[in-house]
Amino acid sequence: MMRTLLILAAVAGLLAAQTANPIPPKPKSQKEVEAINAFMTVADPDARIAAAKNLITNFADSEYKALALYYISSSYQQKGDTDKMILYAEQTLEADPKFFGAMLQIAQGLASRTRKYDLDKEEKLSRAEKLCKEAEELINGWAKPNPRLTDEQFAGAKKDFLYQVHDTLGIAAVAREKYDLAVTEYNTALGLGLPPDPSTQVRLGTALTSQKKYDEAIAAFDKALNNPGAGPVVKKVAMEEKLKAVQARAADTKKQ
Repeated sequence: MMRTLLILAAVAGLLAAQTANPIPPKPKSQKEVEAINAFMTVADPDARIAAAKNLITNFADSEYKALALYYISSSYQQKGDTDKMILYAEQTLEADPKFFGAMLQIAQGLASRTRKYDLDKEEKLSRAEKLCKEAEELINGWAKPNPRLTDEQFAGAKKDFLYQVHDTLGIAAVAREKYDLAVTEYNTALGLGLPPDPSTQVRLGTALTSQKKYDEAIAAFDKALNNPGAGPVVKKVAMEEKLKAVQARAADTKKQ
């Protein structure tokens, strides 16, 4: 997610690129420019939220409102506050119905929090899947929003968003207990050529364990454990899930 934020900070025309309006947003004063720069350049999530809210409050007619709301939702995502992430992502879509970054945040939030016996399980998963498909279509048709962005940077941005599409569809498939589909989606995400997210590798391993493909599952957990981007929490989960796969393989072998 932070990789996406860094890309967004470099792309002043991102908002226009995701709408039907080909005219990029323009600030109306030097003070608005300063307010925009304030939320696009600060690293601390709380400071970023405050700066983005300042733009929305003091420049009510700003053409950067949707982008500011997206920076707020992304900051709450960084802080691990899913409720507020979804809240501000919904407001982003109200300001710009084609803002695919916000679509993916809502989809990920819904899919990851859906449980087997939730009364609204079908409603949440159907919306998550629909948002992913809509986002994917918009991403595939996304034109480079800023000529200063290199082709390599732009290709990386598109892949980053597509990674989120397929990773989230994998999470939704697991919630539906469609583990074969989940494996396909996770492998699609991991096959995009980006540095692999160790959390996706763990999710892939868990889905493979559910299919009793223990050797493949253990290989996925090993990749997560050896991933330089894996933090202690992810490594702990990967080790625990690997042990479950090893034990399940041994138990199945004993039955044969």
